[in-house]
Amino acid sequence: MRNSRGEDEGEEATGKTGAGSEIDKMKDSAGAIDSKSIQKIIPYNEHFLFIDKVISLDKERIVAIKYCDPKADYFKGHFAGFPIMPGALIIEGMGQAGTLLARNNLEDHQSKEILAYKISEAKFSAPTFPGDTLTFEIRMLGKDDRGALLQGAASVDGKQVAEARMMLAVVSREEFRQKHKKSGK
Repeated sequence: MRNSRGEDEGEEATGKTGAGSEIDKMKDSAGAIDSKSIQKIIPYNEHFLFIDKVISLDKERIVAIKYCDPKADYFKGHFAGFPIMPGALIIEGMGQAGTLLARNNLEDHQSKEILAYKISEAKFSAPTFPGDTLTFEIRMLGKDDRGALLQGAASVDGKQVAEARMMLAVVSREEFRQKHKKSGK
């Protein structure tokens, strides 16, 4: 894998910087990306989007937030009488932020699918409650054309509530969808 900056002599010589310039155009004057623009970058809609806003994004790191709406369905049954956000959904939010970071480092990112390949070392140190705002911070540890290795953390009010290491696979969108298309659909 390339170093965490993703640089090699070929990129410096050609001036290619990945999808960053395309994604940079979606940032507001403070460098943030809203949920409508996020949905143009990653293939999710509001029904399963676990990022409300990107606070900052560069080639090495992303910081994003998610407001844990007390009206969200998952709070109704997890846990009954003592609602907390499921840990799997916190990891999903980290994965979506990681996907944005990976796409920001790819040429022609729209022709790719970014898939969870491996989640390891996931730890949950405190519950996340209705009304909390999760902050996801994901750092690029390494990458190449096949994927990315990331370290993620989630916090509430500056206190870490979860962490995980993630490996994401990068594949051709067309080839992946063709290979896994269900017959008759």
